[in-house]
Amino acid sequence: MLDIDALRDKFPVTRSKVFLNHAAYSPLPQPVFDAMKQYNADLCRFEIDESTYSFGKESFANLIHCREDEIALVPNTSTGLNIIANVLTYPPGSNVVTTDLEYPSVVYPWLKKALGVNIRYVKNVDGQVSIDGFMEAVDDETVLIAVSHVEYVNGFKHDLRQLSEIAHNHDALLAVDAIQSLGVIPIDVQNEGVDFLTASCYKWLLGPAGAGYLYVRRDLVKDLDPPFIGWASVKPEVFDTIDFWEIRHLDLSETASRYEIGCPSFISYAGADVALRLLLDVGIPRIYAKILSLTKQLMDSLEDLGFSITTPRPSSHRSGIVHFLIDEAQKKAERLKRQGIIVSARSNGIRVAPHFYNTEEEVRRFVETLAKV
Repeated sequence: MLDIDALRDKFPVTRSKVFLNHAAYSPLPQPVFDAMKQYNADLCRFEIDESTYSFGKESFANLIHCREDEIALVPNTSTGLNIIANVLTYPPGSNVVTTDLEYPSVVYPWLKKALGVNIRYVKNVDGQVSIDGFMEAVDDETVLIAVSHVEYVNGFKHDLRQLSEIAHNHDALLAVDAIQSLGVIPIDVQNEGVDFLTASCYKWLLGPAGAGYLYVRRDLVKDLDPPFIGWASVKPEVFDTIDFWEIRHLDLSETASRYEIGCPSFISYAGADVALRLLLDVGIPRIYAKILSLTKQLMDSLEDLGFSITTPRPSSHRSGIVHFLIDEAQKKAERLKRQGIIVSARSNGIRVAPHFYNTEEEVRRFVETLAKV
């Protein structure tokens, strides 16, 4: 069992608001704020002890069950997706398969004319995308399946294992935008056959903006040259063991750090690592169980009020997001905000996204207030 009271003490937002908007931009937990404040305090005095801070690669690797050397630092998910798009090659007539539910950043990088690749969209039916649809769309000319693990509007969750099997059966690869699932849903990139995965930290991972990660399967790293190169892209010994940088030839890192370019946002990663360790300490399976319970309560209550819910009911396709249709969604989201309840207006409706520290009482308060507005 989760000790919710003790955990809620770590989230100052709970003292003034019912925050149900983690699919957008999450409030920082107190320990994350404290770590970032301490970093700035140390920087003000120029007393930074680098051994005190971590970029969070080890924590992120533990989160998705991979090796630390398969992780690169990226400032956000969109950068990670652009790196993936530009390290691959696209023979004439090749295609990339995605869905018609995607967030723009999952598709736009492959629409760039210079890549010359065809885009195939698997169409949703009532907010769900079937495996059969992917099986029909993917063929031997497919280079990549690119999807969000969880779709941003209605929370539909894809089965990554099935998608990777479809891709690999045609010698294609699977790239996953995990920004709407990491921190909520257990992911094991090895068992699920994921080739690329990327996510920022400012949503469900409860970290600050400016920190993100890119996973590249280890046996792909050395075969894929980075689209952008800087001092951070090369082997550490290039600058660790000589007085001057070697600039007459390029000796790229043999780890995923070859996809890093330059100086990252140190303060962002100081906070991100603390956020990741907080989630790991609580336990992602326990977090997911709690969120499935809250979203079921929410969906049951909304149905009792007669709302049309676009989020799929089966837990196998459910995430932390619940979306329902409502007239004047933006106005009603603003009225809820004035009463201290934070949700988002999305796609002709309202999107609700509770995290593990939210309570059944907060869900009831949201539903009761919604009925009044």
